[in-house]
Amino acid sequence: MRQNPSFAFTDVGELRRLIDRNPWVTLVSDTDEGLVASHYAVLLDDARDDLTIVGHVGRPDDAIHGLGERELLVVVQGPHGYISPGWYGDGPAVPTWNFVSAHLAGVPEILSTEENLAVLDRLVARFESRRDDPRLMWERPNDRDFVERLERGTVGFRLTPTRVTAKRKLSQNRPDEVVETIIGELAGDGPFRNPALAEEMRRSQDARAAARARAEEEAR
Repeated sequence: MRQNPSFAFTDVGELRRLIDRNPWVTLVSDTDEGLVASHYAVLLDDARDDLTIVGHVGRPDDAIHGLGERELLVVVQGPHGYISPGWYGDGPAVPTWNFVSAHLAGVPEILSTEENLAVLDRLVARFESRRDDPRLMWERPNDRDFVERLERGTVGFRLTPTRVTAKRKLSQNRPDEVVETIIGELAGDGPFRNPALAEEMRRSQDARAAARARAEEEAR
């Protein structure tokens, strides 16, 4: 992903929020047989406060990726959607696509059996916690033999990225009144309704307004 200074996304706290809210990622490896991509859920490493992630792949995918032997690219895709030129006013304009995305690259560390079990347990709990009656990994009808057999079919990994490219393209290059119009359209009931993208744009717009206010205060 080519970086554009106007849309650069570098705040670690915001990047952690992106990963936490969008755990379904794409894993890409450059192998002797060519490019390989797989799709899995990941979590932030709960023992770290950086961009380290943990996850797993099935053993067949481990074989094709050569996990731990070469650099792995993890693509995190946040909210995204179509932006109509009709929202810009009467001047010349073309459509675009707003999005939030991050690329994390590094050589992953392979987890031990115990670490992998802990990550699998966290992963199940993360999503089952939304249910009134969650089915957690170690609870019946699962037994230890079943869980350990499940773990043996996976390879857990921890990735601390050595390269991060992230982009938050949310119409920052447009006047405030245009941004507000776009947010309203995305939050409304029209054909391109996209509440998640509207929320990201509102968050970005409010942060920009707060930064301008601080700068003006400091200049006084």
